[in-house]
Amino acid sequence: MTAETYDAIVIGAGFAGLYAVHRLASAGRSVLGLEAAEEVGGTWYWNRYPGARCDVESVDYSYSFDDGLQNTWTWTERFAAQPEILAYLEHVADRFDLRRHYSFCTEVVGARFESSSSTWLVRTADGGQRRGRFLLCATGCLSAVNRPDIAGADDFDGEVYYTANWPHDEPDFRGKRVGVIGTGSSGIQVVPIIAERAESLVVFQRSPNYSVPMPNRPWTEEDVRRIRAEYPERRRKAAYAPAGTPHTSNATPLAETAPRERWDALTERWTQGGVLFSKTFPDQLTDLAANDVAREFAEAKIRDVVDDPRVAEDLIPTDHPIGTKRICTDTGYYETFNRPDTTLVNLRREPLTAITADAVHTSAASYGCDVLVFATGFDAMTGALARIDPVGPAGDRLADLWADGPLTFLGLMVPRLPNLFSLGGPGSPSVLANMVLHAEVQVDWVLDLIEFVAARGIVEVEPRRDAAGEWTDHVAAVADNTLFPRAQSSWYLGANIDGKKRVFMPYVGGFGVYREHCDRTAERGYPGMVFTTR
Repeated sequence: MTAETYDAIVIGAGFAGLYAVHRLASAGRSVLGLEAAEEVGGTWYWNRYPGARCDVESVDYSYSFDDGLQNTWTWTERFAAQPEILAYLEHVADRFDLRRHYSFCTEVVGARFESSSSTWLVRTADGGQRRGRFLLCATGCLSAVNRPDIAGADDFDGEVYYTANWPHDEPDFRGKRVGVIGTGSSGIQVVPIIAERAESLVVFQRSPNYSVPMPNRPWTEEDVRRIRAEYPERRRKAAYAPAGTPHTSNATPLAETAPRERWDALTERWTQGGVLFSKTFPDQLTDLAANDVAREFAEAKIRDVVDDPRVAEDLIPTDHPIGTKRICTDTGYYETFNRPDTTLVNLRREPLTAITADAVHTSAASYGCDVLVFATGFDAMTGALARIDPVGPAGDRLADLWADGPLTFLGLMVPRLPNLFSLGGPGSPSVLANMVLHAEVQVDWVLDLIEFVAARGIVEVEPRRDAAGEWTDHVAAVADNTLFPRAQSSWYLGANIDGKKRVFMPYVGGFGVYREHCDRTAERGYPGMVFTTR
């Protein structure tokens, strides 16, 4: 069967995928988008569980490349919920007529680079094949569902749901005993809502996480006018900022501030809400003594909210400095455990032993359930691309190339896999930054490189192994100068996936610093690359 050849194939229809398709089409390149879902949205298509919400302010978690788009779309609230983010991406697809480039309900199951044509042959679950000169993998850093292997899980007779792949028809929890397994971001967001709807709720917690209240509110008409007037300056500040948003840390290290001053600053950030609490002071994630002050502040807040002292202590992490695992955001999470119909089970004290037809069993008790919700997250950052397992021209498989942890050049390219680009993956700031601006920066860099090689008759481009090794070593060294590696249970290291190599994956040097590395590489003519001409 002969496969049609495109200049580029883009896998994914989330923020990065849609922007990549738009840029390629606008540049006159033939492009095909492949998406497993039936519509655009990426992570925000699948993650539709009750309470799903972004922890970056809506006006920043949006495209900046088009002023018309920016100034005609009106966000309704400070932190957008999943339905509004999905509606925004659908609007973008409409505005730029992007769906015509996509094949939906098309799952990619493999890809191989063929030297004879210098193209990627992409295989899909329906038996089809497509061919592209360049392969842009916008597969998402939080998209490969983690389905833990728990004894007896298949024997459960009740309803089973995964927050990472929530059904379109909202489940009815009324009059039902619900068990939620997992207390990461999705668990923390969904628990308060399920508790309000169910007859009873049992939360099974292995690793507690810090969560900061999200003081969400609707944007007023005055807010909208102000934000639109401030957008140029807001985007300018975000362009090279540490997290890709206009918000920065206090300039003075915590260690150099007076106790009253530091307490006031932490209180202000706590009141503002969101993940920025971990960046109140610039030394908060590098100096353990400074981190302890912020940690003790947060723990005091938890104890103030939770009535039962033992439950409060169970909800407080003891295995990592605050902020070294992504701080979650919530609406009434801790308050939920004051309800008489909600029970917290500490799986470190009473490990989960099995699931049967109508119950979850631990070493200490059995908990009857009619519904199980697995808030067990993702095989993050590498999982989606690893499941495709692309194969290079010499037979090198991604699984082998990354056997000792992900090896990348700028978090964008992999040696031995020419003409392949990984967007939002390991070796880049990824989940530590505003993913929308992150997507724009990476896609723009990739498009510039594609134009660079096309103008010179280059048919294959890949990073040298030593160049990728230097970047990967740099990613590790920067992380080692922070407190992040102390969170040994973090999915930043792949600790939530059995058998996965424990390597710190995101680049913690800051989004702005990362962008400067990308800029310099392009300005210098892409040193560290291998170019092949016919």
